[in-house]
Amino acid sequence: MRIKVNGEEREIELDKKNVLLSTALNVLGYNPNTIVVELNYLIINSKKWGKVNLKDGDNLEIVSIVGGG
Repeated sequence: MRIKVNGEEREIELDKKNVLLSTALNVLGYNPNTIVVELNYLIINSKKWGKVNLKDGDNLEIVSIVGGG
């Protein structure tokens, strides 16, 4: 499956028919506790990541949250 992540084309090896957003984020190496995800220009609540399916050509923007002072 080909998706765009933060403007970069990425190929992920998963079953194309049932790719959950949560699974894709895990495969891409993101820590779900420290990110905000936008899928095709809509912010997706983290509680819905396990219910949202990705498809070829989807666009993900992933922002990491960094603490500090």
